Amino acid sequence: MLDAAAARHEVVAVVTQPDRPAGRGHKLAATPVKRAAHEQGLRVLTPEKLKPFVDEARALGADAFVVASYGKIVPQALLDLVPVAFNVHPSLLPLYRGSTPLQSAIRDGRTETGVTIIAMDAGMDTGDVLLQERTPLGATETYGELHDRLAERGAAMVVKALDRYAAGTLERKPQTVVARERGISGAEIARTATRPLRKDDLVVDWSRPAAEVVNLVRALAPQPLARTEYDGEPLKLVAAHAASRDDLADARLPYHTTSDGAVVFDRVIAPNRGPMSGEAYAQRRFAEVSS
Repeated sequence: MLDAAAARHEVVAVVTQPDRPAGRGHKLAATPVKRAAHEQGLRVLTPEKLKPFVDEARALGADAFVVASYGKIVPQALLDLVPVAFNVHPSLLPLYRGSTPLQSAIRDGRTETGVTIIAMDAGMDTGDVLLQERTPLGATETYGELHDRLAERGAAMVVKALDRYAAGTLERKPQTVVARERGISGAEIARTATRPLRKDDLVVDWSRPAAEVVNLVRALAPQPLARTEYDGEPLKLVAAHAASRDDLADARLPYHTTSDGAVVFDRVIAPNRGPMSGEAYAQRRFAEVSS
């Protein structure tokens, strides 16, 4: 997104999170955005807190902000510095506001999603819609795959929005109007609001239908991954598919029954091991039990 914006518009500065400890050695590591900005010779700012940063941001003299996956709430005092602050949100707003729209849409079995560019306000993803594009959500698409696909689409849309802003042709539409035009109720908006993932969100509930479990596995792959136990061992599920119980008579892959069938483990991560196929995992477990 930074590359796309910088190719057509002047970027006076890039604001990103400070370096944080990462990896086994807990060495300070820069964000990918910081590394990309340095490669282009752009000025990088890494404030710990945004409210004290307002004066420094004002001095930049920017005409607009572009915000994407920053990870902190942008205070109104900062938004007031520019006529418009563009925000890239990977959902069809006003549905799936909040921090985990991609994971939540996959988990819910949605067959369509999209990207929305909004003019940020003080609310949680409640600003006026500037651009919105729809896209099918693949039946087997994972969070990682969807993230990468929509990130590319979002970058192109931000550039389009910036071009319209520079040309004075940018149009705004309140989300209340969008909801009315699409027949979206307030109850559905509230029901699809998202929040950060918690540990219990990762645990598979085997009383649910098989399709819902598979959707959860997709929604959490490749990170942080769905969690369960198999034969007394904790297991992370990388990929899985639904099956009827009749299909399991000669199953060579590990599986778990559900309320309406079963979920077969195609790829897993066992404790202290890397990803492996379900078949390889089953063979290892059989060898351990037999020894």
